Parts: sequence; C-alpha cells; structure tokens
Amino acid sequence: MHQEPILAVIGGSGLYNFKDLEQITTIEVDTPFGKPSSPITIGKIAGKTVAFLARHGIGHVLPPNKVPYRANIYALKTLGVKRIVSVSACGSLREAYSPGTIIIPQQIFDFTHDRARSFFGEGLVVHLSTAEPFCNSLSDILEHGVKETGAKYHRGGIYITIEGPRFSTKGESQLYRQWGMDIIGMTASPEVFLAKEAEICYTTMAHVTDYDVWHTDEAPVTVEMVVQTLMKNIEVAQNAIVKMVESIDPSYSCACENALKDALLTDPYYIDPAKRAEVKLLIQKYLQ
Repeated sequence: MHQEPILAVIGGSGLYNFKDLEQITTIEVDTPFGKPSSPITIGKIAGKTVAFLARHGIGHVLPPNKVPYRANIYALKTLGVKRIVSVSACGSLREAYSPGTIIIPQQIFDFTHDRARSFFGEGLVVHLSTAEPFCNSLSDILEHGVKETGAKYHRGGIYITIEGPRFSTKGESQLYRQWGMDIIGMTASPEVFLAKEAEICYTTMAHVTDYDVWHTDEAPVTVEMVVQTLMKNIEVAQNAIVKMVESIDPSYSCACENALKDALLTDPYYIDPAKRAEVKLLIQKYLQ
C-alpha cells in the first residue's frame, strides 16, 4: 500500500523525468467515471510521496475536450491526494505577460461547452461555492516555489478556458481581451471545479507560451511555439515542484477539505442509490 501523496501533479509526461524523483512505481486506477488519462506515477521527492498524472495520456493522445477530467480527479482522490498542482501551457492576452512567464491565476472563466463539469447532477443536487476557485494557501506555496527558481512570474489574473482543440480566431481573442481576461488555455475547466467537489486543494502553474493570435507584432500561436516554450520551462516547473514539496506541512488543514459541507441540497433519503454509490468516496462523511 502506497503512502498518501503529499502532492499530485497533473501535467505533461516530461515532468516526471527529473533527478529528484526516487523510488518510482506506476499504478493503474479505475473509477466509477472510467479510467484516468494515464497510469499514475508515484515517487519520492525529499522523502515525501508525490503522484503524477499525464493529463493528455502517454504520448499526448487526448485532446483537451476529450480528457477524462472526472476520472482523473476521482483517481487521485482514491489515493488520498489532498493537494493538486496543475502544470499547463497558456496563451497571454496581456502585453506584460510575455512568453516564458509563469502565471499563477486567481480567477477562472469557464467558456467550454461540451464537458462533464460535475460528479453530481440528477439524483443528487449540489450547489458548490466557487467564488474562489483556486486554493489561496496552495497558490502561496506554489508562488514560493516558483520564486525560488528565479523565473519570471505573476500572481493573479483571470484564466479563460476555451473548448479547443483549435486555437482562437483573432476576433475571439480580441473579445476575450475586452472582457478583461488575462490568459487563455484549454484544460483548467472543469478540472479546478472537480477538484473542489472532491475537496482537494488546487492551484495552477500556467506557462505562457505565446500571445494567442491578438498581438499584431507577433506570429499567431502554433503547436511548435507551444512545445518549444514548454520544453524550456520543464526544468523550472520541476524545480518549483521540488520547492513546493519541501514547503508543504502534511498536518496543515485547509477549508478546501470541507467544500461540500453546505453544498448538498438533496434530502439524503431521496438521493438516488446508484448516484450515492457512485460518489460515496466524496460524500460519505456528510451522510453518516
């Protein structure tokens, strides 16, 4: 039986290949929502257990709109994960956030339209508070880790998640800027909301790879552009993760651990038995 991971990392497979990760094993996890994107890699950093999950599958075979987000979060919950850091690429909608900058967003705008957004629904109604979607405490730890690497970063801003997998048109990109969005990506939603439903602290280390398509003095975003910048930033991400692990106090508790406390609306007597069984891991402490 594995020790409960002190932190889970959701990102690309390149993140796992670094010298600080020891005692590596890989485990298969199944969930009521299907299999996660990939087997979960477990290892030790600074003597603490850490879990890694490849969001787009091994070899990057899943587009953003086909990632099994519910299975991914549920699988990490079954392992006892209490904290998740997402590592992802994003486009900048602000002149000041140049490629190579790391953004730790504070807010999110969900502009996706074809994804399963919740573990709950018919048979069990839940109204989750998401005024503060990202965990401020874990974002503090992430900021400390990124700062220690010496990388250029910014704390705050609004991350708009689009459906993908195509990139934006210039008209769309310009509209997002007018709306006040700061960065754009394809994976933060519904991941951040599912983590909150699972009562897991969640933060994002978003790596700016391009200026989307709005910037008239820069070339429009391409896959090559995204990959090149991400490869340059892998070492930064790895070093920041090491610093995070070193800083985390396993005994520290957070309000995220009780996010569902006042969110369950359905009378327990009327909860659909099949749905109750499906999400038992998430709600059992409220149905004693």
